[in-house]
Amino acid sequence: METGVSKAKKKALLVLSCIFLAMGTCGAPLLTRLYFIHGGRRTWLSTWLGSSGWPVTLLPLTIAYFIRRKTKGYNAQLVYMKLPTFIACIVLGVVLAPTNYLYTFGVGHLPVSTSTLIGATTLAFTAIFAFFIVKQKFTPYSINTIFLLTLGAASLALHAGADKPQNQSKKLYVLGFIMMFAAASLNGLIFPVMELVYKKSNQTVNYTLVMEVQMVISFFSTLCNTVVMIINKDFEGIAAESRKFELGETIYYVVLVSTAILWQLSVLGSVGILFGTSALVTGIMSSFLLPISEVLAVIFFHEKFGGEKGVALALSLWGFVSYLYGEWKLSKQKKNLTQEAEMIQYRVTP
Repeated sequence: METGVSKAKKKALLVLSCIFLAMGTCGAPLLTRLYFIHGGRRTWLSTWLGSSGWPVTLLPLTIAYFIRRKTKGYNAQLVYMKLPTFIACIVLGVVLAPTNYLYTFGVGHLPVSTSTLIGATTLAFTAIFAFFIVKQKFTPYSINTIFLLTLGAASLALHAGADKPQNQSKKLYVLGFIMMFAAASLNGLIFPVMELVYKKSNQTVNYTLVMEVQMVISFFSTLCNTVVMIINKDFEGIAAESRKFELGETIYYVVLVSTAILWQLSVLGSVGILFGTSALVTGIMSSFLLPISEVLAVIFFHEKFGGEKGVALALSLWGFVSYLYGEWKLSKQKKNLTQEAEMIQYRVTP
């Protein structure tokens, strides 16, 4: 994937993307669960919030354009995206719409601490799809990471129902469990496909193009969800639901707007990490943040933290540390090989 960004800028963008991903991954599920706990009932509305924050991307895109105008004048490109990439983004947007619904349904009927750990299986699906779609190469450490994170999420399945929220049928709980796994599999597909889109774009991939790609995907996902909401008359019911919201009408709208913004930050963080690294690393970073969401859910919502969740959390952290150690070791090996090559070249140079 050819990029038009210097190493220093790429590192800065990577750090910023990690911050965005952390804010969105940890905050958005908590607000989504808050919505359902205190009287929210509209699953498609929460689904719509998952992508409707796309106008947030217009601000950095506008700033980037005026910076180009300042240096290149009227010859500055308004849009980097080419037609084949645009078409691919439309398809991804259509796929993202049902994925968001599956995820929202799961969060709405499962404790956050459970749904986040189930979401960790996204990494396993990302690894599988990345292997076939973008020919991702694995190391023993990355394989170990995938195994541990997936095992941690699978351990929850053995105790499904143990933390079922009160006043909720077991049928809805199990359905939420299944839908979260389905959402994890589709999310695992999206990252490698996006990486493939960048590789096949036949153009220099810069961060402006990355933001354009994300904006188009989110726009068409929002468009699909909007059609469903109009059919279900969800927009008409927002005002009535806000008046019945247990935390008050103002808080209701604050929760909705904040959720939309945080989801968009999460997505911008994901595509930024994908731009700077790979689909696999994006999946690993997302999975690492899930246990943090789990701990926050226990703190804010006083959710149960049984032994199976402790095991899942420990396995997730162990998996991430394993990956970091593998990357550090690989980086050290590459550095040593480079130094050896330079020494050999120095000796043979007359």
